This record gives sequence, C-alpha cells and structure tokens, in this order.
Amino acid sequence: MPEGPLNYRRISASLGCCGQPAREQWDWIAAQGYQTVINLALPTSPNALPDEAELCAARGMNHVHIPVAWEAPTPADLARFFEVMEAGRGRSVLVHCVLNYRASAFVFLWRVLRRGEAPEAARQDMLSVWQPDETWQAFIDRALAGG
Repeated sequence: MPEGPLNYRRISASLGCCGQPAREQWDWIAAQGYQTVINLALPTSPNALPDEAELCAARGMNHVHIPVAWEAPTPADLARFFEVMEAGRGRSVLVHCVLNYRASAFVFLWRVLRRGEAPEAARQDMLSVWQPDETWQAFIDRALAGG
C-alpha cells in the first residue's frame, strides 16, 4: 500500500490535512475513511491533478475546490472554507494544498474560530508542518482578530 500524501497529518477521527496527493494515493485516502476532499491549491499548482474531482468521485468522495492564491489569501477564501466545513459536519474531511501549508493554516483557523479549540494546541499541528511566512502570519493574525 502506498504511503500517505506529503506532510499528512491526522488531526482527529474526522479531519486530516496534507500536501498534494499523488495519483496512486487516492485509494489510500479513501481507505482512511475520508468522505470529502477540499483542495485549496490552484489548478496551476505543482503536481495538480486536472481530474482530481473524478478521482474522488470514483472512490465515493465529495470534492470541493477552493483555489487560494499563495501570495494573497483572502477573508473570502476562509469564509468559503468555513461554509464548506460547516456543510460537511458529520463527514470525514481531508483538506489539502501543495505542501500542507495553506491547508494546515486553514484547518488551524477552523479549529480555533469554529470549533473553539485552544490556539496553542491547534497551532502545534500547523507548526509541525511549517512556520508561516510574513504574508500567512498576517492573514492568520487578521482572522484571529476577527477581520
């Protein structure tokens, strides 16, 4: 069986995040019980799979694409992510981007702002993948401040 995707993190029984899965990893993802996949990468991102939605559908998983520009994440991107996460409550969700940077940041914000988890604990999962750069730290700080 192939290993999980790059920088894969299982956050809880119903939530995980990772970098871009390779074509041969979709069976593994489905076997982990994920029911919805949210892709935050751009269609032009490295290793993007143009048929990712079909790969998910063939395995009985929903697919949602919310393209987030690396250099300019927006509050609207985060609001859309929160909408999709709310709509998917009760389902097992895998969030991915290219390297699990965008995904881990959005998952961190979801956990803190929507699930009420302690920021310190949730932040550790994000920091186990990467240290947000200036752009992303400012985005995270604005979101935490309610903006």
